Amino acid sequence: MNAETANPELTRWSGPLGLPRFDAIADGDFAAGFDQCLARAQAAVEAIAANPAPPDFENTLAALELAEEPLNRLCAVFYTLAAVDANPLRQDLQREFAPRLAAHGSRTGMDPRLYARVQGVAEKADALPPEDRRLVENTLRGLRRAGAALEGEARDRMAAIRERLAVLTTQFAQNVLKDERDFVLPVGDQDLVGLPDWLVRAMRAAARERGMQGQVVTLNRSLIVPFLEYAPDRALREAAFRGWIARGSGQGAHGADSDNRPLVAEILALRHERAQLLGYADFAGFKLEPEMARNAENVRSLLMQVWRPAKARAQSDAARLTRMLREDGETGALQPWDWRHYAGRLRRAEHRIDDAEIKPYLSLDAMIGAVFDTANRLFGLEFQPLDAALWSPDVRAWRVTRDGRLMAVFVGDYFARPSKRSGAWCSALQYQHRIGAGQRAIVVNVCNFTPPEQPGAPAWLSWDDAHTLFHEFGHALHHILSDVKWPSMSGTAVARDFVELPSQLYEHWLEQPQVLDRHARHVETGQPLPVDLRDRIIAAGNADQGFATVEYLASALVDLDLHSGPPPADPMVRQAEVLARLGAPSAIPMRHAVPHFAHVFSGDGYAAGYYSYMWSEVMDADAFAAFTEKQDAFDPETAARLEEWILSKGDSLPADVLWQKFRERKPGVRALLKGRGLDTA
Repeated sequence: MNAETANPELTRWSGPLGLPRFDAIADGDFAAGFDQCLARAQAAVEAIAANPAPPDFENTLAALELAEEPLNRLCAVFYTLAAVDANPLRQDLQREFAPRLAAHGSRTGMDPRLYARVQGVAEKADALPPEDRRLVENTLRGLRRAGAALEGEARDRMAAIRERLAVLTTQFAQNVLKDERDFVLPVGDQDLVGLPDWLVRAMRAAARERGMQGQVVTLNRSLIVPFLEYAPDRALREAAFRGWIARGSGQGAHGADSDNRPLVAEILALRHERAQLLGYADFAGFKLEPEMARNAENVRSLLMQVWRPAKARAQSDAARLTRMLREDGETGALQPWDWRHYAGRLRRAEHRIDDAEIKPYLSLDAMIGAVFDTANRLFGLEFQPLDAALWSPDVRAWRVTRDGRLMAVFVGDYFARPSKRSGAWCSALQYQHRIGAGQRAIVVNVCNFTPPEQPGAPAWLSWDDAHTLFHEFGHALHHILSDVKWPSMSGTAVARDFVELPSQLYEHWLEQPQVLDRHARHVETGQPLPVDLRDRIIAAGNADQGFATVEYLASALVDLDLHSGPPPADPMVRQAEVLARLGAPSAIPMRHAVPHFAHVFSGDGYAAGYYSYMWSEVMDADAFAAFTEKQDAFDPETAARLEEWILSKGDSLPADVLWQKFRERKPGVRALLKGRGLDTA
């Protein structure tokens, strides 16, 4: 940035290996820095658009790739902090920045001069190298989809829609965070009977974190899900569950002040209008056109192929759980706050699986070691701890190398905190590219695991937590191994229904005996996971898959329906109609109900695209089969092909082409159904 900048650390990062020095950045730096970076980006884009020289690849496409680099770097720092450690000032700045960024995006995306220049380059693109030609194609398509071909009132309306959507989606996310942060359910000592010691310790740690005595349940998924499974008190389970599903509904911790329902109705209406301005029948048609699925009919066809056997399995399981409910003297229907409790009891009885027995073998440090060792055995990557000033003392960084060459910097933020957005995700502070001297990725994994009761003590993970750790690192590998020329097609910048392939595929290695035998060791004795217990864990992998599949598919199908056809006046009514039409079991709630469906309404990344996890699972099941066909989960030749065609190529080729190059055939749903144990449902 220029000499006027109060804090150059916002864009010229001076930490080890190019990391930002978060200890040298104050919240008060962001407003002035944003103003200057935005002005620089606008000036850079204007210079490209107004360039009197005839358009060519270098003065138009290549120039656009780096025109907003200082703004991108500032936003990477700011939005990382806003997600992992929100505070009132950062939330105010989010609300201020969102419409201004949207307005800048509209000006750039709908600039007729830029559109004309890119069209001019596209007319001669056949002579360009393949990656350059792909950049031209992507940029031209992006401009058209942004509204560059619109004129007059339509152009103005499109800009207004984008700005308003930025405001609404930001508010949606902040409302969910408020309700998640401030819900607390105290649990008395008399109600701890039946809860495992590790869960009680986590509940007490959550209370201390909030300055409270005793023990509490919060809406951290790593806390509330096991509470719903183990708590014998049905009334307490109901209270916890109702708090969980109330997020963003106007019935949560902040009441009407965090009611997302009117925001959702407006978001859906504006998305529909945006799609129609661009000539599409509805938002689903607009959103799915560039994806592998292409259209809503293909998505619905896939989802329904899985819905039918999943629903049948869930109904069969519900009958068994209802019998257990009756044995406990309950006469009412099986409820959503009952399912996890009785399913957990059934799983522990049938598979002799107890989380209290498993967790001591799944310490966070041991599982990080498993994640890294797997990447080393597959791709030759090595990880060395990196001393860096990050945003919290418990956040860690590693230098990632291969044969002595820097491949990336990896950052892990693993523990829940009240100021952190819920869930788990992967993001990049910096994207790999080969422009000039090039740069390597700085990639961040964020999770919400329950921290240890005492600082410095080992953190224990559940089996689901360990899967999450592997999943997010699969996304990280997409950045770490990226090898493309242009940042806009680097790492995970791929079709939405392709992006989950690396993450879901990587989960398979957690379940390999050679990984568990090496890394799953008791935190106190150091003894390896007993073979019998390991085999029981793996055998129980498909327990309750009817529930897991139905809760996910219900959300995916509601998302698709909300964005297909005219927008509903009342999204909650439409949600109920879709669930009724599907015959969704009443005891299985949607994984993400509309008021807290952050994937879909805190931005449009997964809007009409939540199906993509299932679409990618079709591929990940088939992709791992490429290893099992070699009878070696670490087969070097298959791993090399996986890196070459999936993990290194980013968006330099279309997703379906990359898949065909890797697998040499189309994926089918059979492997998915078999993997979930639904092939006999």
